[in-house]
Amino acid sequence: MSSYAKTSIKKSDKVAHFQQDVWSIFTPLAAQLNAINLGQGFMNFPPEEFIKEAARNAISIDECHQYSHPKGRLHTRQALAKTYGPLFNRTLDPESEIITTAGANEGLYSIFAGFINEGNEVILIEPFFDQYISNITMNGGVPVYVPLKPYGDASKIMSSRDWKLDINELRSKVTPKTKLIVFNTPHNPVGKVFSKEEMEEIAQVAREFNLLLVSDEVYDRLYYKPDVHERIANLPGMWERTITVGSGGKTFGTTGWRVGWLIGHKELIATALAAHTRVVFCVNSPLQEALAVSLECAETNDYYENNIAKYEAKREKLCTALSDAGLPYTIPQGSYFILANSAKIQVPEDYEFPEIIKKRPRDFKVCYWMAKEIGVVAIPPSEFYCEENRYLAKDYVRFAFCKTDETLDAAAKALLKLRNYIKQ
Repeated sequence: MSSYAKTSIKKSDKVAHFQQDVWSIFTPLAAQLNAINLGQGFMNFPPEEFIKEAARNAISIDECHQYSHPKGRLHTRQALAKTYGPLFNRTLDPESEIITTAGANEGLYSIFAGFINEGNEVILIEPFFDQYISNITMNGGVPVYVPLKPYGDASKIMSSRDWKLDINELRSKVTPKTKLIVFNTPHNPVGKVFSKEEMEEIAQVAREFNLLLVSDEVYDRLYYKPDVHERIANLPGMWERTITVGSGGKTFGTTGWRVGWLIGHKELIATALAAHTRVVFCVNSPLQEALAVSLECAETNDYYENNIAKYEAKREKLCTALSDAGLPYTIPQGSYFILANSAKIQVPEDYEFPEIIKKRPRDFKVCYWMAKEIGVVAIPPSEFYCEENRYLAKDYVRFAFCKTDETLDAAAKALLKLRNYIKQ
């Protein structure tokens, strides 16, 4: 019998403070209840056939079964350079200004690992992609928060352009410790497509205080007319201080491929590459090749235009469903999420919630109740705010419309049951 005492092995301080995240609460709940899942932003329909064909063919290329260069396969970087060069108004060097990453998330992690020293502050615009926080804190950074806020009557249907950033508040959060600003357009979960004028205000702060700007543009191919996606790296003086993050999963409906990319000035990319090489060394080779071929095909087969049209129809379908159910909402200019205002939903006061929900804000309770009683899963967006600002999201829920028409139609029918619980 062993004489060693049985004691638990202590977690590192880097992970000990993490709560159970929203995904591990609501995704299993959707499966358990067989509810209609409009929560997590994954597609429940297959990618286009040319995309799947590119993946099948990549498996047949012998060299794709071995390591790729840490920068990424040359074919992939060349395809990204050809596609994105015109969008950045420059000739991109695939050797020094582009790397492929294990999804956009690993790209973000590598940027933070490459640039953050212990105690450096990183300004985030709320609501934000929740993975930003762990990526920053695990690299010794300190998140600082500035919220987008709706201007107008949030009890009525509004546009995501009505959610605005107070540039003076942003400026007030800059200190001698500030190193980066993280910027996201088209925005998750608001759906805001920032205008060139709004981006210029943010760029001015970055230039004035010599800050790196991380531009999360994973939804860059999903914006709706008349809005146009502009790139902050194209503004004067910003190419030298901006790293743009992209996603093959969002662009081609292949979130399981986990292939993303970083584009920027060669000195910035070299720093991110130094971290990336030590984090994953390289990205899986076959799906990098498939991404390259998909990018090339998309240049000639009207994929981007057709994909936007498809998502515009899905957006309209969900907007109509929310209107019919009596819920006001924010019409997104981009991405595939809709924030609905749930303030008028009256959840029974004596409703029984599990402990994990009881201690969370009101939006968690509304989403849990909706999953159980209405049969539709949404995501509580207070997860995308710091604790101090979570009250800003208490009356919202986030729906994803990257789903089949059959799923959206079923959700529309189920959501009609909300009428019985809406305070007029």
